[in-house]
Amino acid sequence: MPDEPDFASFCHDDAWQLGAALVARCRAEKLAVTISIHLGAQRVFHAALPGTAADNDEWVMRKTRIVQRFDRSSQEVGTLAADDLMSFHTAFGLSAADYAPTGGGVPIRIHGTMVGVLAISGLTSADDHDLAVTALHLAAGTDAVS
Repeated sequence: MPDEPDFASFCHDDAWQLGAALVARCRAEKLAVTISIHLGAQRVFHAALPGTAADNDEWVMRKTRIVQRFDRSSQEVGTLAADDLMSFHTAFGLSAADYAPTGGGVPIRIHGTMVGVLAISGLTSADDHDLAVTALHLAAGTDAVS
């Protein structure tokens, strides 16, 4: 069962509020992360905090593509692919340069349907994932699943 919340609605303004709240939290905690939010194919929010690099921009896109392709968190896909990443990329015909099955990309859902992706890069894979899931739960007004 996915650990991300289910929204009743989610629009550009919601993406901005989510992103801004996440940036404020990460600045307060001095977390060097890049945050990206997509609605459909459009990136509607992007922030690169001090201490990040262009490489983090690539990582959020690679995680976003995994979520968009598999309709589940990049961490969940990474867990399934963990034994042999080379075989994973080959089996699905995916470039390792474009697709990263590692934590930090989480679907944004409205009534169970994926409408977007929140992706974070800069911490460990598990911490990127946890930060994204927690931020989505705060935005949805729900409790995060442990």
